Amino acid sequence: MKKNPTKQKVINAASSLFFQNGFHGTSVRDIADKAAVNVSLISYYFKSKQGLLEYAVTQYYEAYIETIETSLQENETLTPLKQLKKMIEAIIQYKQLNHQLSCFIQRELSLDSVFVREMTVTYLAKENYLISNAFAAIFPEQRKERMDHQFLLMQLKGMLITPYLMQHEWKNQVVGAFSHQQFVKNYTKTIENWLDYVVEQNSKNSRMN
Repeated sequence: MKKNPTKQKVINAASSLFFQNGFHGTSVRDIADKAAVNVSLISYYFKSKQGLLEYAVTQYYEAYIETIETSLQENETLTPLKQLKKMIEAIIQYKQLNHQLSCFIQRELSLDSVFVREMTVTYLAKENYLISNAFAAIFPEQRKERMDHQFLLMQLKGMLITPYLMQHEWKNQVVGAFSHQQFVKNYTKTIENWLDYVVEQNSKNSRMN
């Protein structure tokens, strides 16, 4: 389906303002001014600021889950470890491409926002299922249920969200499209190195037992 450019302009403006000022610190007038549209247009498209937020978050997660599923499908012939690495690269690429909304949503989740929790529960369950299965696949079948693997999975999930929970740590390093791409490349490589170490240690422990 072709995107409505004006509608998308409003969503982009809202994402930027929600990121900077929070949901409650942003008015419909602020969004309209930043997007250079009439307030009535926002009411026409989204009914209200709440409706705009719901639409933006839903759109974000629909595309996010599709990105993960597409990566898995496109790389299904690779080894489980390479599949996982490709998926992680796709996740970081997507979150960085939608940096401000990624940070806003992650911040709201960390604050246990009722709205975001209710809006994203289905998507988060789907995300968890896809990542957990891809991670479990890199270990031998008989070792999938080991408790230490659950802790490692928790660490992996933490690495996927940390840049968007601690965005102020990166704000002076990620400016402009090129630096965003460099961040994706460097941060993805860091996670890949961690995965290589985890797999290597798992293999050593398997030989010792």
